[in-house]
Amino acid sequence: MKTIITLILFTYSLISCSQNKVNSTKTQPKTIMENNNTNNNAIATFGGGCFWCTEAVFQRMKGVDTVISGYSGGKTNNPTYKEICTGTTGHAEVIQIHYNPAEVTFEDLLEVFFNTHDPTTLNRQGNDVGTQYRSVIFFNNETEKETAVAYIKQLSGSGIFSSPIVTEVSPLGKFYPAEDYHQNYFNQNGNQPYCSYVVRPKVEKFEKLYKNKLK
Repeated sequence: MKTIITLILFTYSLISCSQNKVNSTKTQPKTIMENNNTNNNAIATFGGGCFWCTEAVFQRMKGVDTVISGYSGGKTNNPTYKEICTGTTGHAEVIQIHYNPAEVTFEDLLEVFFNTHDPTTLNRQGNDVGTQYRSVIFFNNETEKETAVAYIKQLSGSGIFSSPIVTEVSPLGKFYPAEDYHQNYFNQNGNQPYCSYVVRPKVEKFEKLYKNKLK
């Protein structure tokens, strides 16, 4: 029985989020510019691998109003997921976090970001490989840029990570919301294999480490 369970876990470990996404129905995303903020909250834009993972984590964080999965950092207008998967558009899978600065700071978001993905693997998170899965912070202004750069410098000097941090820090251009089926994915598909074996552990890690930051 133990051998059977091990084989099952190994099989699911080989499943990437792109394999799960490719069979889903897609709709054309719409453009959202970097300064779109209908609730007068601040916006942070992070990429840390598959956006199903990062979305699920930050949805549970106190002070976060909305999390939107999407694409940014590329050259193609209105990209589709199929185009993103080719690795030729330059986009990363990212989330835009609409948050209340009175309840949570940009530094708080950075702390959770760096603790719930591996910022030392270039263009890769686990079995998700490609530039679309790169670790990236897209900043809105010089303050965010300076904060992110200083935070990475502090982490690099702390010895927490055995390998160099490769997180990209770049200005935010256009942000394109991903297709509808990507939004709120973990909450609606928690029993799907990728969610069970990849997303859920990240969510559980966040909930364990940051009980005081949970909604």
